[in-house]
Amino acid sequence: MKLLTLRTSVGDKTVTTAVRQDGDTLTEIPGFADVGALLQDPAWEATAKAANGATHPLDGADLAAVVPSPGKIICVGHNYRNHIKEMGREVPEYPTLFAKYAESLIGPNDDLALPQESDTVDWEAELAVVIGKQGRRISEKDAAGHIAGYAVLNDISMRDYQFRTIQWLQGKTWEKSTPFGPALVTKDEFTPGPLMTSAVDGDVQQSTPTSDLVFTPEFLVSYISTIITLNPGDVIATGTPGGVGHAQDPKRYLQEGQVLVTTIGGLGQLKNRVVKEA
Repeated sequence: MKLLTLRTSVGDKTVTTAVRQDGDTLTEIPGFADVGALLQDPAWEATAKAANGATHPLDGADLAAVVPSPGKIICVGHNYRNHIKEMGREVPEYPTLFAKYAESLIGPNDDLALPQESDTVDWEAELAVVIGKQGRRISEKDAAGHIAGYAVLNDISMRDYQFRTIQWLQGKTWEKSTPFGPALVTKDEFTPGPLMTSAVDGDVQQSTPTSDLVFTPEFLVSYISTIITLNPGDVIATGTPGGVGHAQDPKRYLQEGQVLVTTIGGLGQLKNRVVKEA
């Protein structure tokens, strides 16, 4: 099952609603403003399957970030060996964790804001895990039962701000910089393994199977839930593979007018035009 968050217009207002994708049609799930709100329902899966609300064509749909306001966005650094190597680091014993905030999220086809303050804006294609069931100190063997599904995310990074200090957050959570979606694909329809790519103006930069992780989604759910309770709608961004612009010689960064496309087989595609932030 694929679940999305659709933007529609009601008078002069823009509102959102959770929808289920049925082929080329989006079916509203009445009573839920977005996929994050839907996941708060303990019976969310049955509710989504049974929904028979108004329908909309998928073609041309205005999609928001699939979970627009997660309670937590926890990101993992150094989780693909080829990226660890290109950044000149050792394979870590434990996950490297940092946070993003909801203000950084944009929809799968929204413009990506290039801030006035940074000219070293880099791409990082990532597999996102979305939590569907609350848990604390979840065992690795039980972790799959707490995962609702998966989506595509790009952890856009302002490298100059990221490396001002040894703490990365200030380079990782700029407003309107993190495309996320297009859909939450439930775990019964997706297993990590398909190819993940990022391309700038059609030039492929990253291309690595999503199975090539140091720390698996299940391990990350278990590890993070040891520290803090994971709630429905929380997001774990599982790290990026090799091919980032910062590691190239010469270094390469996003420029105004370029189009960044991030794809994971079976999950879909983000397509974001780079524009200067007003």
